[in-house]
Amino acid sequence: MPCPDARPGAERARPDREEAAMTVPPPHPHADVRHHNLSLVLRRVHSTGAVSRSQLTRATGVNRSTTAALVAVLARAGLVREEVPRTHRSAGRPSPVVLPVPERAQAVALEVGVERIRAERVGLGGEVLQDRTLPGDGGSPVTFEETVSRLAGLVESLEEPAAGGGHCAGIGIAVPGLVRRTDGMVRFAPNLQWADRPLAAALAARLAPAWSRLPITVGNDADLGALGEYSRGAARGYDDFVYLSANVGVGGGLFCGGRPLPGQRGYAGEIGHMVVNPGGRLCRCGARGCWETEIGTDVITEAAGLEVPPDHSLSCVVAAAAAGDDRAAAALDEAARWLAIGLGNLAVVLSPQLVIFGGGLQDIYDAACERIERYAAGTGLARARAPYVLRRSALAHRAPLVGAAELAFAPLLDDPLHATAGAGR
Repeated sequence: MPCPDARPGAERARPDREEAAMTVPPPHPHADVRHHNLSLVLRRVHSTGAVSRSQLTRATGVNRSTTAALVAVLARAGLVREEVPRTHRSAGRPSPVVLPVPERAQAVALEVGVERIRAERVGLGGEVLQDRTLPGDGGSPVTFEETVSRLAGLVESLEEPAAGGGHCAGIGIAVPGLVRRTDGMVRFAPNLQWADRPLAAALAARLAPAWSRLPITVGNDADLGALGEYSRGAARGYDDFVYLSANVGVGGGLFCGGRPLPGQRGYAGEIGHMVVNPGGRLCRCGARGCWETEIGTDVITEAAGLEVPPDHSLSCVVAAAAAGDDRAAAALDEAARWLAIGLGNLAVVLSPQLVIFGGGLQDIYDAACERIERYAAGTGLARARAPYVLRRSALAHRAPLVGAAELAFAPLLDDPLHATAGAGR
């Protein structure tokens, strides 16, 4: 029996969040207001795809003629196009539909993992135009230098947007570790065995000139998974949520009040290293009893008496438990118990509306959601007074890539005309 997405008393999503977030700015000089509204319109088209001009008018709070002028400016830049709707049910002239032009503005998304590295070339509006994957080295971390070389090769294997008259907004990279966002320095990535590695600078130095001139932004993979789910996945409509992801390690992305919760220097969200069992196993980070030593996919697989698969998924454990393997079933039950304990701690501090299970934890949610709910019911005041929804990731293993693409698109969405100035049409 599938778990419900909500229960009595749970705070529900606010369907008007996007409308409320896109309000008229405070008084500015005329150029700043126009700049702001162009950004609002392009963000809306990028996030929702086809949207009518009348919907854009309501979202921005400006009048219809101003909306038409804003759309015209973006259309002249080649970023959007208009169509007459195929169906029209109300009286009067139908409002034109505004759509993104994926080929005109693009971004490159990269994800670094122990088991593989991946690349996507993504068009405005979120359409994946190309994708590439390189497998890892049998589950063993690849050296930093070799990883940079592989990333450069993946990027350069993609079609250059400029070759087709397009513009590339930038490159976003998702990494499983602590990242200093100001300069793309990976401060600590225990599962990759990296410490203080200048990933953004090293990749820029290895890329051909056509790619090296692009802005390169690096983020924690769980933070970017949360951004992906917020932008295009299970968290759309929610302002306060936790995104959990597990493969070799466990990471988390946090949103509070509709904004990411970065913490000091962007290091918040390392919830896999929250100590839940002081007498437990030694973690890769050097502490004992971290959450990932209880719910990491490798830990659960080994507890089930099975060999860890190359992709570090839990599908083999779930399949064995479903087939009647008592040891696999016990491993899932123990994982559900530790998940509930950790979620109880997070709920006390963050009081989220929603918890999303991503990465290998998707398999856990599908197989053990009722057990997680049962154990969570006894985790204290936070769940009783402020219930939260449990939900599977809508983007599955693409969530960090989707977030990395959104990170790379940020300069374009902030300043559409400046970002595309000089690019061919």
